[in-house]
Amino acid sequence: MAKIIPFKAVRPTRDKVSLLAARSYESYTALQVESRLRDNPFSFLHIVNPGFRYHKEISGEERYGLVKNRYLEFKEDGIFMQDEKPSFYIYKIVNRDGLVFNGFVGATSVQDYENNIIKKHEDTLEYREVAFKEYLKTVGFNAEAVLLTYPNNQELTDIKKLVMQNRPEYEFTTTYRDTHYLWNVDDEELLKKIQEIFEKIPSLYIADGHHRSASSYLLAKDLKEENPHHTGEEPYNFFMSYLIPESDLKIYEFNRLVKDLNGLTKQEFLIKLDEYFRIENRGMEYYKPSQVNHFSMYLDGEFYSLHLRKSKYKITNALDALDTHILYVTILNPILGIEDLRKDKRIEYSHGKKDLAYVKTVVDSGEFAVGFGVLPVTTEEMRKIADEGFKMPPKSTYIEPKLRSGVTVYEF
Repeated sequence: MAKIIPFKAVRPTRDKVSLLAARSYESYTALQVESRLRDNPFSFLHIVNPGFRYHKEISGEERYGLVKNRYLEFKEDGIFMQDEKPSFYIYKIVNRDGLVFNGFVGATSVQDYENNIIKKHEDTLEYREVAFKEYLKTVGFNAEAVLLTYPNNQELTDIKKLVMQNRPEYEFTTTYRDTHYLWNVDDEELLKKIQEIFEKIPSLYIADGHHRSASSYLLAKDLKEENPHHTGEEPYNFFMSYLIPESDLKIYEFNRLVKDLNGLTKQEFLIKLDEYFRIENRGMEYYKPSQVNHFSMYLDGEFYSLHLRKSKYKITNALDALDTHILYVTILNPILGIEDLRKDKRIEYSHGKKDLAYVKTVVDSGEFAVGFGVLPVTTEEMRKIADEGFKMPPKSTYIEPKLRSGVTVYEF
């Protein structure tokens, strides 16, 4: 049973929220970061990139301390305020493509993460887990919610509809033409009702934020050992999450781009593919797969369809059936010699919002030799992978919504 609790969020004032809210730092180019820091003194980027004030790139423990200082300055200057009562927050995003996401912001339990009630479908890197844990321990807050999904639930939908009849606390549109709305839910009966409903949900699934979840878990273990009066209810036993129903989740594919054919000629490469795939040359026709176990390939100015030969490939579990895994075990590893999908510099990834025209362009440019297109992973596939205890290959999903940092901040 999932444990979700309300919390007293630190939030920007209404007149500053549109200026403060920022995308994930890694999603900006260096030029974009510089322009936002130069032109917007209220951007949350000033907190996470404190070296801008000193015209110096700062990292490690030194940066963590400065992040905490900038955050405290924002609070002291009245840019941030803290709610007086524990609350859940209903957060709605309408993106530029017209997609609508509705969910609850609350604090989820590290115990649920440990006990696999909050389930994972991606591997994490230990050094990143530890680094972010140390960051959290120093700064004392979390400003970017983990994206969790749950099976569609009519009771939770009805509560959201009821609350959203009222005027939102926030309504603002970003430069990317996404509109954000936030409602504060602090009525005690409604808070209890939301918690009771989530307690009946057997599993939650991480959609985006595996490293942040793992780091929060490691932090809780550290602070538990340092606290002789640990009860399990301290704020560090929870991490901020944005929980949306499965039907709201939008999953795009990641196409694969490979720089060379591993010493093979085009003809040799096609002959090796023939072992596992029925191959059809589509010429200049933009071919995008329409069913599972079908793939598109762009090679030497032409598109190909690759249909998996079921007689040659055995499926015994959810991972075996996953297209990104099939592509790895039949082509990328044995034929193209790519072993580590995270570290091998011969492979790069292009999320599906860029479509196959981008794949064609970069292959035609000579930067890559071949590109592969796959279908997006479904929420059902993602759930099965997590339920069976498997992990997807890296870059299997590009998931929306992408949240803004700083709209709600969880202090521990």
